[in-house]
Amino acid sequence: MNGDRVAVAGDSAGGNLAAVVALMARDRGGPKISYQVLIYPAVDVLGDYPSREENAEGYFLTIRAMRWFYDHYIQDEFHAKEPLASPLLAEDHSGLPPAIVITAGYDPLRDEGEAYAQKLREAGVEVKLSRYGSTIHGFVSMIGALDDARKSIDEMGQELRAALKP
Repeated sequence: MNGDRVAVAGDSAGGNLAAVVALMARDRGGPKISYQVLIYPAVDVLGDYPSREENAEGYFLTIRAMRWFYDHYIQDEFHAKEPLASPLLAEDHSGLPPAIVITAGYDPLRDEGEAYAQKLREAGVEVKLSRYGSTIHGFVSMIGALDDARKSIDEMGQELRAALKP
């Protein structure tokens, strides 16, 4: 394994974990991560975003399901505000690896994913943000049904190839 060619990636809760691993690697001195692929990441447990209300029901991931997931992952409000649960709330996002952030138009997580991309950008991190406006949470795994799923996979592959090329 080439230590200069490591990326983290995840979708939804996995996007949270990938963002947290990047923060931890930076703060703990390694391992060196070269790139982040964050697909509709859940990055702010208690955040109040318009997309959570606009897309609360009827678009695959619901607010009720999100609460259920958080209740099984987060102990209390104190822990929900910790950057290791809500990476958007980290005090410093500088020095993190470049990233692509993929969001879906009809997803309760859309706005927090885009807020995270903006936070990274403000900290000087190179970020590509791609919103697939006519899609729902989980669309990336619907390759046989949605053209945008294939487009997003191709886009992420191009970004990873460019970031990790020897």
